[in-house]
Amino acid sequence: MRTVEKACAKLNLGLDTPYRHKDGKIEWNMIMTSIELSDYVEIVTEKGNGISVHCNRVFLPQDHRNLAYQAAFLLKKKFGIHQKVDIHIRKNIPVAAGMGGGSSDAAAVIRGLNRLWNLHMTNQEMATFGLQLDSDVPYCVYSQTAMVTGKGDNIELMPKLPKMYFVIVKPKVSVSTPEILNKIDYDKLEHVNVNELAAAVETQDYDQIVSHMGNVLEPLSSKHHSEIKKIKDKFEKYGADSAQMSGTGPTVFGICRTESQAKHIFNSIRGFCSEVYIVRPV
Repeated sequence: MRTVEKACAKLNLGLDTPYRHKDGKIEWNMIMTSIELSDYVEIVTEKGNGISVHCNRVFLPQDHRNLAYQAAFLLKKKFGIHQKVDIHIRKNIPVAAGMGGGSSDAAAVIRGLNRLWNLHMTNQEMATFGLQLDSDVPYCVYSQTAMVTGKGDNIELMPKLPKMYFVIVKPKVSVSTPEILNKIDYDKLEHVNVNELAAAVETQDYDQIVSHMGNVLEPLSSKHHSEIKKIKDKFEKYGADSAQMSGTGPTVFGICRTESQAKHIFNSIRGFCSEVYIVRPV
């Protein structure tokens, strides 16, 4: 049996963390949206055993270190299924970029195997299952604009965003998410008011969305990667309505009301960075 799943990248319009749990996990308060930039995950099941992962980016791990592999392994174990699983990932989302590429691939495997094996898991059940892989996987199961709280497992779907365009820039640096999260000093965080952003999304008020965007981790990642601030400065120079880092970075995105505005910024910035994209929310 065979299926192909689209695995969308995500952006954090708002990201805050109120505290760290006693088990070391982060408590999140985020507004996330999915965008047109996507990986494609082909899943083939057949008689036999084992799991194989193939990817067009040869430098990515294709064994148990890959979240897509882990998703298949844990599903097989949970439901006692003895079948061979071949996973082929066509990677378009930048790697180690704060855009949830690995998590989205894992979520795609969960959705695909749920259908191929007739597991009858609801979206909520798949999201809860995915939390053991990474805190972004539950959101990526849904892949639509949502408020995300708890350890990443509480997903409250929100209305579709108003018409807007994102210009995305991934600099030639990679950020270790665990390393950044371990450096959080909660006494020094300048928290983001995610609730005001949520209200703006609910009313589809573009200007208020732009005004209330924020990422509490941006100063921390920028401290270690100066490219983040340099890219933000270019977005401001070339006329983006707002710009900020996604996730733990280093990707920075600018938000624009019109396509012509986005194209102007894209053409102005791509001379400085090789990975630049114009996308819309899905």
